[in-house]
Amino acid sequence: MSLLKEAQQLLDKLKTAHKKNDWPAGKAVLGQLRIKLIQLPAVPPNTGFSSPTAQQELLLARDVYEHAVLLALKSQDEAALESSFTQLKTFYADTRSLLPAAPQEWMFAGLDLLRLLVANRIAEFHTELELIPAEGMTVPHVVSAVQLEQWLMEGAYNKVLAAGKSLPPECSFAVEQLSATVREEIASCAEASYSSLKLADAQVLMMMTSKKELEQFAEQVQ
Repeated sequence: MSLLKEAQQLLDKLKTAHKKNDWPAGKAVLGQLRIKLIQLPAVPPNTGFSSPTAQQELLLARDVYEHAVLLALKSQDEAALESSFTQLKTFYADTRSLLPAAPQEWMFAGLDLLRLLVANRIAEFHTELELIPAEGMTVPHVVSAVQLEQWLMEGAYNKVLAAGKSLPPECSFAVEQLSATVREEIASCAEASYSSLKLADAQVLMMMTSKKELEQFAEQVQ
C-alpha cells in the first residue's frame, strides 16, 4: 500500500473520531498522521522534491490540519487548539500558490477570531481581523466574531447571551464560554448595585431558563 493511501485511511479514521467527538482516539490518529505527512514529499516543510501525486498530498494535508482544528475545538484542549490553528494558518500561507482556494479558509479564520475573543486576546483579535480580505469578511463565522466583540465592548451582554441560536454551530464553543464570562460580569455588577435580588429577577437578568440553572451557576461562582 502506498504512503498516500495509508495517510488517507488514517484521515478517514480522524474524520470518524471527529464525528464521534472522540478526542483521545482523534489525538492518537493525529500523531500517526503527522508522521505520514512528514514522509510525503510534496508536503511542507519538505521542499525541492517532485511528486506525481503532489496535489493529492497537499489536499490531504490541508484536510488533516482542518480536522485537527475542529477536533481540538470540540475537546476544548487549549494547547492543541493553539498548535492546530498555527499549523493550519501556516499551511494555508505556504500552499496558497499551489492549491485551489480552500473553501473553508475564512470559516477557520472566524473560528480563530472567536478563540482569541474568548481568551480576551483583543490585540491579537484585531491583528488577525486586519489580515482577512473583503471576501472573508462576509463569512458568517467572521461576521459572528466581529459582532460578538462589538457587543462585549459596548457592554451589550444581553445580546451576547441571546446570540447562541443565531450563530453557526461551529461557534458554539465560544458562545458557551462567553456566556459564562458575561454572566459572571452581570453577577458582579448586580452584587454592587443591589442589596438584595429575588431569584426570579436574577433569572431574568441572567437570561436563564430555570431556577435550577441559576442555582447551579451561583454554586460555581461562589
